[in-house]
Amino acid sequence: MRSISPGTASGARRSTRKERRMFWTGLAFALPWIIGFLAFTVYPFFGSLYFSFTSYDLFNPPQWIGLDNYKEILQDSSFYKSLQNTFYMAFIAMPIGLISSLLIAQLLNVKVRGIALYRTVYYLPAVIPVVANAILWTWLLNPDYGIINSVLRALGLPDPAWLLDPAFTKPSLILMGLWGSGAGSLIFLAALQGIPQQFYEAASIDGANMWHRFRHITLPGLSPIILFQLIMGLIGAFQIFTESFILTGGNTGSLGGPDQSLLFYSVYLYQTAFMYLKMGYASALAWILFVIVVLITMVLLKTSARWVYYGGE
Repeated sequence: MRSISPGTASGARRSTRKERRMFWTGLAFALPWIIGFLAFTVYPFFGSLYFSFTSYDLFNPPQWIGLDNYKEILQDSSFYKSLQNTFYMAFIAMPIGLISSLLIAQLLNVKVRGIALYRTVYYLPAVIPVVANAILWTWLLNPDYGIINSVLRALGLPDPAWLLDPAFTKPSLILMGLWGSGAGSLIFLAALQGIPQQFYEAASIDGANMWHRFRHITLPGLSPIILFQLIMGLIGAFQIFTESFILTGGNTGSLGGPDQSLLFYSVYLYQTAFMYLKMGYASALAWILFVIVVLITMVLLKTSARWVYYGGE
């Protein structure tokens, strides 16, 4: 039987003490983040789940009512209206913005003089704060003195009421989103420059035209980025709030705009929680939104194996 020398044993103890000291030192440095995570993420997460089964108004103790909040939601016309508006932004406006970002990235990927300046100009709107952006577009889309309608009238074209007409409120938000497509374009541009040029050269030699090269080289090469942009865009569309809040006047009681055409899910959740103080009902709304986003994300990830191509595969 091998014997352990005293020197080896003492070295192992010193190593153990050193590892233990390093562990506690690391834990001490990480403790502020851990406390913040528990207090501002974990507790609100599970707390909202509990409140969703209660009647709670911030001033009185929550009272357990079971599934009554969820039953009331299913009979709430404003819930369905906000869900309809949000689905419009998620499945119509978001794909338009995604395609726009990809097309702009294609334009910015060419080698022409001053391309760095063009890339900067296209990206600049993305760094403007959302509130300032919304206020700017409130002025641009003004039906009386806005620049857009002034140009349309000068060209002899119809000049819609934009934010005052329920038929044009959501298209107005699409215009705002297209103006800020630079952030998505920058991500697509980085991915485009990562596709090997040899693929395009070989395809050109084989007689492939521009569409075939885009269809069989560019899109497969961008598919992981498209998946990322798609998931993040959908999550962002389901959380759209600031633009609607600013465009409809904030706390003036007119949240939702004309005919509730800008009453998005997050706006209705905010209105329920902080204007009507129905915290339990708002928590139930938040959990329904959470489930919807998780299900859509899972579907995208599940189906991505059919159309997402990774270079190592």
